[in-house]
Amino acid sequence: MNVRIEFGNRIRELRARSGMSQEVLAHRAGMDRSYLSGVERGLRNISLDNIERLAKALNVSISYMFAVERLSDTPAYQPHDFTVPLSERFKYHVDSDKRILSFQVTGLLNGQHVDHMSKTLLGICNAFKKEELSVFVDHRDMKAADGKPAVYSPEVAEKAVLFQQELTTYSNRVVVLCNSEFMVQQMNFVTATSGIHDKSIHLFDHDKEMVGKAYELLDINGNDLIQAKT
Repeated sequence: MNVRIEFGNRIRELRARSGMSQEVLAHRAGMDRSYLSGVERGLRNISLDNIERLAKALNVSISYMFAVERLSDTPAYQPHDFTVPLSERFKYHVDSDKRILSFQVTGLLNGQHVDHMSKTLLGICNAFKKEELSVFVDHRDMKAADGKPAVYSPEVAEKAVLFQQELTTYSNRVVVLCNSEFMVQQMNFVTATSGIHDKSIHLFDHDKEMVGKAYELLDINGNDLIQAKT
């Protein structure tokens, strides 16, 4: 395949699974929408400077732009992605003995969802002392209605940064199970921006190995909420 076409397809899939239109991504990258459209269609011989701008706009490293991982190019964050209420997709559990707050999200989030989750989880954290908690996050099933992985939209990523800035007061470490290497990249950005990059570990691997590694990092043998899939 033509390298420009292949790279254009790559940009399209990363944009689509972030819930961004061409207009939004072009604005974030500081380029004209028609130029971005040409890149996605393989008509532009894009410069290294513009590749760097797109990587920053997508919250990924330049090297990930050329990674082998491939995603759906079907746009996520469509109305049908939110038909199931958050109350059925957001679960949490507190292990008071181990001082572990675990929470799990199925499907996609919007800004109001993050606000609700933040209020709920930070309310729980208030019962603990500074840096007393470990936080265990399960994003393995953060998928659109098509059953394919997606990552935070720009709105959700911005809200997540604010949430984690407050969460860092209570947490001594955060372990996140991700649905893709793309999510690992984005979580690296979120935690770096929120100032807890040194406390947070983001995992993506075969399910059993990934969950086992998380248990090891948290010094536990199991978790009532988050378990390996059978």
